[in-house]
Order: sequence, then structure tokens, then C-alpha cells
Amino acid sequence: MTWRLSLLDKSPLADGETPSQALARTLELAKRAEEWGFHRFWLAEHHNTPSLASPSPEVLIAWILAQTQRIRVGSGGVMLQHYSPYKVAENFNLLASLAPGRVDLGVGKAPGGLPLSTRALQQGLHQDEKGDFAAQLEQLDGWLRPATQDAQQDSLHATPLPTQPAQRFLLGASEGSARLAASLGWQFVFAAHLNGDSEEQARALTAYHSDSGGQRAILAVQVIVASSAAEANLLAQDLQQYRVHTPSGQSVTVGNLKQAEAFIRQSGAEGSRIEPRSASVLKGTATQVHAQLDALHQRFAIEEFIIDTPLSNAHDRIKSLELLASHQLVTA
Repeated sequence: MTWRLSLLDKSPLADGETPSQALARTLELAKRAEEWGFHRFWLAEHHNTPSLASPSPEVLIAWILAQTQRIRVGSGGVMLQHYSPYKVAENFNLLASLAPGRVDLGVGKAPGGLPLSTRALQQGLHQDEKGDFAAQLEQLDGWLRPATQDAQQDSLHATPLPTQPAQRFLLGASEGSARLAASLGWQFVFAAHLNGDSEEQARALTAYHSDSGGQRAILAVQVIVASSAAEANLLAQDLQQYRVHTPSGQSVTVGNLKQAEAFIRQSGAEGSRIEPRSASVLKGTATQVHAQLDALHQRFAIEEFIIDTPLSNAHDRIKSLELLASHQLVTA
């Protein structure tokens, strides 16, 4: 095996399930991912989404770190536009001090929700003082790795200062994001589970490799594994994504048509265009999916994949991941 598998979890609620049950399954999945040999376990951030129970990945990270031993745990990712870079640095310096060598900070540019939740999260913030996303990321980077302990009495640090800081990842789906990550020395994760444009993917991965001095990006992909190819095709048949294009030039990807229409209503962006997109998903038996992953590894020298399994049924989702992991253990 020449590449690693890691896992992204969104704490989805099955029909008739409580958030407590969904979160308990997230913990159980983290424990099993550790047993199966996954390298990382990441938690997503989604706001005002009744079907998902994970709006605060940093809270879940602490809970999961306390009940696992080896697997790296992190955010996939923190939506930086809503928060003070200083506070994000404090949170992850604290987590890294609690579990040295096991904490990942993944940061994303997207809002993690629709305009109603974005306005609520940013109420009272002065966005003009924060600057654009690149400026916010640069501020965060500075707080995470101060050059030296300032001897002045009134110096400012994002304490505690961990002996092993969190690993830093920028999550993105464009060449621009790849170049930004490289400019700051951050690792880059291309979100192919959200943007299946193979040409954009190739441009971003190539740009990161070039600008970072030869570093390789991580690739996040949607995966469905079943006992047969026919079963996997059946599970994937209803997967669909929608891209909303606003007159201002803003674009956002959502998971269904209702969310696309809600985004337009909540943003008041009249004249927006909704573009249906086929979801990009690797599917089939474990052997077939591993062959698809290996093809991506061969083409782009990918050394690690973040696996997102977009199945609402809890049993199907666990089975998919178990089949994928079992094949990994056999072939590793």
C-alpha cells in the first residue's frame, strides 16, 4: 500500500434518530476507524442543518481524543470567516496540548451553511477589520507559530503553546486555494467530494506541487463500497449536487435542490442561476474502489485520501467503510 486512508464524518442523523444517537455513532466510528487503520478522523462543520449534528468540530475533537489512543483527530474544517483567528489558534493550541502529536486543524473558506446561519454567526463582527480570507488565514498562521517567546511584559500569544502544534491544512477546491496553502507552508486538501471538475482538480494539484517545493496534496473523495457493483450503483443513484451562481459572482455548492432554492431566498440574490451537477463518487466493490484510488495515486502521486461516504442509512454507511477498510488491511 503506497497511500493512506483517512475519514471525514458529519454526524448524520438517520430517520427517527436523536442527535445524541448520531453523535454516539460518530464516536463509535472513530474507535472503529482507529482499529481499521485509518490515519485521521476529521469532523465537519455544518450550521442550521437538522440532518447533521456537527456544528462545532473542535468540541467533538476533544471528546474523541479522550476516547481513542492513536488516530489523529481534526477538523474538516473550521469555517474561518465566522471566527477570530486568534480564538481558533487558542482552541487548537489547547487541543494540541491535550493530545500532543494527534491534532489536525483543517480550515475552510465556505460558510458551512446557508445565509441565515452565516448572518447569525457573524452578528456583531466587523468583517472589514478581518480582511479577506487570505488575510484571515495569514493571521491564524501567525498565531499558531510565533517565532519566539516575546520578552516584553505586554506581549500577546495564543496560549497554551504546545510542544507539538496542530498540523495545518487548507481545504479548497481551486487552483487559488492550492497556491494560498503553498504560500503559507500549509498542507492542501483538494475537496473533490464537493468539486468533481477533473480539470480544476488537475490544475490545483499541479499548482500546489509546484509552489510548495514538491509537496503532495491530500485528496478528499466521496466513496461508496458495497458487496457488488450493482448494489453500489443502486446506493449512488440518487446522489446529486447543485451549484448556485449569484449575479455578484459568488458560487456555492449544496447537496440538494431545496438547499439551492433556500440559499437564493435567504441571500436575496435575485437572478441567481442553479446548475445541477452530477456528484463525483468512486463506487463499486472494495477491489474496484481501491483500483480507482490507486489510479488517482498513480496520476497525481496522491499519498493520502480523505474518505467521505455520502449515505444517509447508517447500516449502509458502516458497511461501506468496513468493506473499504477490510480490503486495505488485506492488501497493505
